[in-house]
Formats: sequence, C-alpha cells, structure tokens
Amino acid sequence: MNSHPHQHILIIIPAKNEAAAIGSVIQEIREHFTGTILVVNDASSDNTAQIARDAGAKVLSLALSLGAWGAIQTGLRYALKHNYQIAITMDADGQHEARSIPVLLQGLDQQTCDVIVGAYPERGSLARHIAWAFFRWLSGIALEDLTSGLRAYRHAAIDLLASPSATLLDYQDVGVLMLLHKAHLRIGEVPIYMRQRLDGGKSRIFDSWWAVSRYMLHTAILCIAQLKLPKKFQ
Repeated sequence: MNSHPHQHILIIIPAKNEAAAIGSVIQEIREHFTGTILVVNDASSDNTAQIARDAGAKVLSLALSLGAWGAIQTGLRYALKHNYQIAITMDADGQHEARSIPVLLQGLDQQTCDVIVGAYPERGSLARHIAWAFFRWLSGIALEDLTSGLRAYRHAAIDLLASPSATLLDYQDVGVLMLLHKAHLRIGEVPIYMRQRLDGGKSRIFDSWWAVSRYMLHTAILCIAQLKLPKKFQ
C-alpha cells in the first residue's frame, strides 16, 4: 500500500437509491483508505447523495439515470480530469469489503497489470457460472470472475474507459474487459471475499433465468460486434 500514495488514488462508487447502505460503505472504506471517495449518484430518488456527503465522500449527482456503467464512466472521467493515477471501482451495496483495497493495489504491482479484478467466483449461482463459461469461450478472456465490479485501473485503462468508444457499453463487466483486452492492456485478478448485499437483496443482473438470458443476449451481441477502438488505443 505504501507504494501508492492515497492522494493519487480515487475510489469510485456508483450509487442509485442506496441510502440504506452507502453511509456504512464509506465509513468502512475510511478505515483502510485516506484519499478521495467519489460517489456518483445515479439520479437517486432517496437521500443517497446527502448521506454520502455526510459520511465524507465527494458526490457527483447525475440529472438523469445513466445506469451503472454510465455512472462509473462519469467517475473515470473525473479521475482522468484530475490526474489520478489509479481508480478503484466498488459497489454501493456493501458486497465489496474495504479490506480488499490493499489487496487490489498489491495485485497491480505484483502482476504488473493495467487492471486488476477482485475475484470471488465462489459466490456464483448456477446461472452465473453458465454465463461466465459462455463468455470465456466467446470473448477469449480467461478470468475466473468476469462480473466482479471490484476493480483497480491504472492511468492507461482510465484513459481508454473514459473515451467515447466506451460510452455505449450496456454492461460494465464483460464489455469493459473486452475493450481492455483488445487494447492489449494487461488484466489480472486477485482472490477476495464478497458478502451479501447489506439490504439482503439479490443480484440485479442474475436474479432470474429471464434476466440471465437477457444479459447473455445483450453481451453476446457486444462480443460479436468486437468494439472498434480509436487509433490512439490500438
């Protein structure tokens, strides 16, 4: 952790109607991290934004909901504008433990990666594992956990993901990994632990077979399309 001064790191938390959890999430992060925490409030209808401010986070509030990836990309553009060298994305629902932050940073160094993913494949349902296996085969990306939102990005990855070429990614997991992979950025993963959402809810993507089928269709189209990169990233 000492090799990465916290003032050069931005933690990005996309949040939509997470008033029940966001305060606790920020407080836990503060036990392990002294730098800037940015909550991107995705047009919440509750008081997510105020609770996040009261807990000590910086808040960007979107006028219209952009979804999880739109909120994350907003945070990545903020990181790029303000010259952060590393951006870490975390969920607002409490699944990601703050003690994983130093694990991610250590993984970036030890594996000399541009991106490191916090992997916890043990959490997956049968539906999730079927989706993972399908997209490993289709995309050629051999990570254990393709849908973890707990990730650390170095500057090169931030630059790519903040660009217009990444704007229309519907799902931030496989689509982002494909874009990074095609740009020849190095992607690694480290084992971490994830707990249940603090509100006790289910996964928003894998909560039913219908949701899984829709996700697989949309992401398969994305894989087949093989996103075209601008020349600066090729």
